[in-house]
Amino acid sequence: EDKPLPKGEHKLQLYSMGTPNGVKATILLEELVELFPDFEYDAWLIPINGVQFTSGFQGINPNSKVPAMVDHSEKTPVRVFESGSILMYLADKYDKDGVFLPKEYPARAECQSWLMWQMGSAPFIGGGFGHFFNYAPIKIEYAINRYAMETKRLLDVLDKHLGEGNKKYVCGDQYTIADMAIWPWIGWLVDGKLYSAGEFLKVEEYKNVCAWSKRIGERP
Repeated sequence: EDKPLPKGEHKLQLYSMGTPNGVKATILLEELVELFPDFEYDAWLIPINGVQFTSGFQGINPNSKVPAMVDHSEKTPVRVFESGSILMYLADKYDKDGVFLPKEYPARAECQSWLMWQMGSAPFIGGGFGHFFNYAPIKIEYAINRYAMETKRLLDVLDKHLGEGNKKYVCGDQYTIADMAIWPWIGWLVDGKLYSAGEFLKVEEYKNVCAWSKRIGERP
């Protein structure tokens, strides 16, 4: 369908919805609003009911997935798609002091590595476990168990990492875009907000992850 996207008055235009991937961009944008009082953006709801296949949305994301963003502050508007890419773009351009994405190595590399870890793990949690456990029209025991095992492995990886040195956040004492990316998936999962699978996955066993998720959820 040939349909243009709406555009507001601000330079940054976000097109998204409240999915785990969609929420990542909103978290960072709102953190930037808190950090810089003059920072502003417009957000538009893109429901996953066919709007993502219109010409306007495909023009900024050929993959037809939320979130996507357009930055009109440049001479030529910049399209940015994929949630991790949006987080890095916003942090690089607006977070000059490295509050949410460290500027120096090795801290920057550590943050980027955990961001990519999340991007790589999301399909196993969402398209794998979430689909077969919660959405599939028929229950396939092998598929549920296969992706549950991988989801629990990922929970264990993060739990052990957080436990090494009693880390407050994924990258230590600094709250970063790695936390913002991981929390809407794993945080929501252990908090019972995603697939209602907490009991099935025995999420209470991952004490460090549960404490970390609670800490993130309490941020203003």
